[in-house]
Amino acid sequence: MLDLGTSFLACAERMPTARAIVEGDVSWTYAALRDKTLSVLAALRDVGIRHGDRVVTALQNRRETVLVHWACQLGGFVVTPVNWRVRPEELDYALQNSEAVAVVYEEVTAETVRSANLAGSVRQIAVGDAAADDGAHRLDEMLACAPAEAVSAAGPDDISIMLYTSGTTGRGKGVPRRHRAERAAAVAHLAQNQYGRGEVTLGVMPLYHTMGVRSLISMCLINGLFICQPRFNVEETLRLIEAERITSLYLVPTLYHDLVHSPAFAQTEIGSVKKLGYAGATMTDGLLLRLSELFKPSLFVNHYGSSEIYTFTIESDAPSKPGSAGKAGLNQRIRVVQLNGTGPDDLADANEEGEIIATMRSDEAFEGYWRRPEADEKAIRDGWYFTGDIGYLDDDGDLFVTGRVDDMIISGGENILPAEIESVLSLHDAVGEVAVVGLADERLGSRVAAFVQRISAVSEADLDAWCKQSDLASFKRPRTYVFVKEIPKSPVGKLLRRKLTAGEYEAETEAKE
Repeated sequence: MLDLGTSFLACAERMPTARAIVEGDVSWTYAALRDKTLSVLAALRDVGIRHGDRVVTALQNRRETVLVHWACQLGGFVVTPVNWRVRPEELDYALQNSEAVAVVYEEVTAETVRSANLAGSVRQIAVGDAAADDGAHRLDEMLACAPAEAVSAAGPDDISIMLYTSGTTGRGKGVPRRHRAERAAAVAHLAQNQYGRGEVTLGVMPLYHTMGVRSLISMCLINGLFICQPRFNVEETLRLIEAERITSLYLVPTLYHDLVHSPAFAQTEIGSVKKLGYAGATMTDGLLLRLSELFKPSLFVNHYGSSEIYTFTIESDAPSKPGSAGKAGLNQRIRVVQLNGTGPDDLADANEEGEIIATMRSDEAFEGYWRRPEADEKAIRDGWYFTGDIGYLDDDGDLFVTGRVDDMIISGGENILPAEIESVLSLHDAVGEVAVVGLADERLGSRVAAFVQRISAVSEADLDAWCKQSDLASFKRPRTYVFVKEIPKSPVGKLLRRKLTAGEYEAETEAKE
C-alpha cells in the first residue's frame, strides 16, 4: 500500500493544473500545492524536525494548515492537531503527552502558546499574522526555501497523525493512526460517499477532527477541490455553496440545522449540492426530513464511526429509514453485545439494546491509545473495540444508535436513552433543537428533563401533549421542560449533556411570540 506522502505526489502528477485548495481569494492548483509543500518540508527539516517527530498544530482550517499536514506526511513527521480554542494547560498536556518537538500556531492561538509553560521548550512556527517571539520561525519565510526532493520519506506503517479525543470525561486520549489506516479510511470514504473527479467539498469540519482530515485526504486522492473555511459561519457557508458550486457537504447535524434555519437559505442557489453526508452525532427525524426536502440529494449518507476506527457503519439512504446507521462499512464487522456481557460473543438479540463493538482487524483501525494501557484495557477486548455506544440491530440487520452508555438515564428503575425522546420532540414545528438528560430526583433517582430551544411559541403542556400522542412510552415522557437560548455544544457540534446537568446554560428570559 502507498503511504500518504507518495499518494499526495501521485495526485499532483496526475492532474497538476486541477484546483486543489481555495481560501478566500487564494486558489492553488495541485502543482502549486505540491511545490509549496516541498518548500515547507525542506524548511521543517532545516529547523531540525526528523522522521517520527510529533508536530503539534493549533490552527484553524486554512491553506497553511493543509501545507503543514502534507509536509508531515512526506517527511514522516506525525502531525498532532489540537483544537484552536485550546487552553494553555491543555496545550501543555498535548505537548508533554505526545513528546512534541514543535508547535505551529496562528494569531488566534498565539496568546495560548505564549502562556503555555512547555511551548518555550519546543520549536515554534508562526503562521500568517501571528506575532512571533524571538527564536520562532515563520511559515511564510519557510515558503521561500528551495523545495525538498519530491520523494516521500514515510512508509505505510509509519504514524501519520495523532488525534486527541474530545476528553469530555477527562484528559483527551491520543489516537495514533498509521499511514495505511488513514489511506484505507479515505479510500472507503470515497466509495461510500460516491465521490468522483470534479468533486467540490466544503472544508469546514476542523482538521483536528477525523471528519475534517478525511475530507482533505479523500479530495486529494481524486484531485477534488477543498474549499477552506477557517471557522463555520452560516452566511459565508451559503455564499461559498453558491459561488464555488459545491457538490458535496459532510457536516455534523448542528451545522446543517444552522444552515436551513438561516434567513439567507431561501435566497441561496443550492442546486449544485448533490451529496449530503453527516456524522459525529445522531440527526433528529425532523432535521433529516427537512434536509431531504430542501436539497433533494442524490445521496444522503449517515456515517457512523470514531477517531479510533473511522467507519463502523454506513446508511447510504438516510431518509428511507430515519434513525438507521445502516450496515457495516467496507472495512468493518460490527456486533451488538449485551450490556451486562463479558465479551464479544455475548450477543444481544435482534431489537435488544446493547453495546456496539467493531473489529480491530479493520484496515481503518488504530492499534491502541498513546501510552494509556488502562484505556486500552477498557476499550479493546479479544480483538474487538468496545465503542461505549448503545444501539440495536433490527430485523433487517440495520444498526440503530440510541445513545451512550454514559448517557443512560435510570428513572424509577427504568433504563431510558435520550435519543428516542429527542427525535419525537424534534418533529414539533416549534422546536428548533432539543436535548434530553437526567436530573437528580429524590424519588426516581433521575427524572427525564428536556432542554428546548424553540423557534416559535410552545408551552410545556403543548410538548407534553405531543409526546402523549406519539408512540413514546409514558415513563419516557419528560417530567421537566427547560426553554433555553441555545443548546451547549463542543466546537465540532457535539451535544454537551454534562453542561445541562451541571446547570451551565442560559434560560430564555421571554417566551416566543
